[in-house]
Amino acid sequence: MEAWRPLMLSITVFMVIMQRGEGQLSENFYSSTCPNVESIVKQVVDTKVNQTFVTVPATLRLFFHDCFVQGCDASILISSPNGDAEKDAPDNLSLAGDGFDTVIKAKAAVEQACPGVVSCADILAIAARDVVVKARGPSFDVELGRLDGLVSKASSVAGKLPEPDFDLDQLNALFAKNNLTQTDMIALSGAHTVGFSHCDRFANRIYSFSKSSQVDPTLNSSYAVQLMQACPRNVDPSIAIDMDPVTPQEFDNMYYKNLVNGKGLFTSDEVLFTDPASRSTVNDFANNPTDFNGAFGAAMRKLGRTKVKTGKQGEIRRDCTAFNNS
Repeated sequence: MEAWRPLMLSITVFMVIMQRGEGQLSENFYSSTCPNVESIVKQVVDTKVNQTFVTVPATLRLFFHDCFVQGCDASILISSPNGDAEKDAPDNLSLAGDGFDTVIKAKAAVEQACPGVVSCADILAIAARDVVVKARGPSFDVELGRLDGLVSKASSVAGKLPEPDFDLDQLNALFAKNNLTQTDMIALSGAHTVGFSHCDRFANRIYSFSKSSQVDPTLNSSYAVQLMQACPRNVDPSIAIDMDPVTPQEFDNMYYKNLVNGKGLFTSDEVLFTDPASRSTVNDFANNPTDFNGAFGAAMRKLGRTKVKTGKQGEIRRDCTAFNNS
């Protein structure tokens, strides 16, 4: 029996390596190689948010857009001289630069302490949690161990991200492709409590909804007037307004209270309340912030597991904006 022990030990080690290669993440992944990584990222995030609150929705949206396209692998951060990287796709052109800047600065700080150890994908995941906490939202443990992807193409983005006119079935179908449930989808939509949007993304709801009604009847009438004042016809489409008109700089459950009151900015927001299949969850989150906070943290952890790269699928980038071999 003694003779078998080295063999059994080798098999055990091999199995652990295989499991790691299948995308297993852990909260203490850097406990021995870069134990201060989370505190380093937090310090950068805190400084950046203090400079501009836009950092909060920008970083959150960056994480979401990254995970839904190639998986959570920081492929969204790659810059291409030809303008054909993931960030150059039409659906990503509105991503605010403050999100990119946050991750790049955090990576630089981490590299000083632990060079070549922490992936840009993990730094983005940590930063996405930290901006929520900085905006007085819920905290949650972030699983780590992702590698940075080796592919970033603008052509891969089409059809991977939700559109502002999606109905509930379309939203559920898209999120299900990323192993996220309807409850996860509704919870993640709550990130719109700190977001902003450009006028052209919802103008159809206030000026040309249908032949019988200029304004979407699911819109609160006074809110529709506010939107018209902020976004008059033929206005510069780059003008942005807060998605949460009540507490735009606090990560809270006001988004759901707004939906109940007909103040969801996008059709894909308001449908979460108008569709009976999702209304009860919206009501729950509107009335019970603890339920929302728990669901949001759980959904963010699940989102962070999306198509994680391991082994030969990825690398630890030296520079978040470029592949190591470029």
